[in-house]
Amino acid sequence: MNDKVLWKQIQNRDSLSFKKVFELYYEPLYSYIAQFTNDKSKAEDIVQNTFVTLWIKRESITINTSLKAYLFKSAYNKYCDIYRKQKKNDKLLEDLKYESFISQIEVDDNLLNQKKQRIKALVDKLPKRCKEILLLSKQEILKQKEIAKRLNISIKTVEAQLRIAFKKIRKDF
Repeated sequence: MNDKVLWKQIQNRDSLSFKKVFELYYEPLYSYIAQFTNDKSKAEDIVQNTFVTLWIKRESITINTSLKAYLFKSAYNKYCDIYRKQKKNDKLLEDLKYESFISQIEVDDNLLNQKKQRIKALVDKLPKRCKEILLLSKQEILKQKEIAKRLNISIKTVEAQLRIAFKKIRKDF
């Protein structure tokens, strides 16, 4: 029986003709679509949906080519629709991830700025000499020996003042 006769019988609600078409084209359609999806389950769903749509819309479908060509084109179009939706969903997910990442950076920046301000306030509360030694150590990145030489004090005094500064900052922070 040729495709045109089968199609006419399907349009007249002949389920046996539909079953013949299904048995005839299911495997080739599945193999064709599986090449695109690389996923057996998705390929099966697409092919099954193609046949379901054919049966449901049989009275309104006009086939200008062969039934086989129509089925292959219909299955391919269903694959394209799914692929487009998936791509759109993937983009949406990526956008959400990016927005989340950016907002986390902003939160981290705000937190960091708050911490910096808190430390600056604590450093400002230190005794004059202690603050001076700490700033030389951390802002100008001088070694303890260089600080001692610059301020004309002993290295032990520099060590003690740094220890006091860190202790007070830790305690109040």
